[in-house]
Amino acid sequence: MEPKELISRVGGPTILARELGLRHSTPLLWKSIPPHHCPAIEEAFSIPREELRPDLFKRTPARERA
Repeated sequence: MEPKELISRVGGPTILARELGLRHSTPLLWKSIPPHHCPAIEEAFSIPREELRPDLFKRTPARERA
């Protein structure tokens, strides 16, 4: 997923940044979603990390059922 799509899905850069404890402009500067933020984004917005960064996280049978 591209950062712009994530920002749109969660309601804007300020909402995303607030959840991650970042400055409101930081997500706007991302070229890709930083992997270390994926677990927090998944928890806060229910977007699976496999969808955020499919190049790094693979769906497993246990995660598909969760």
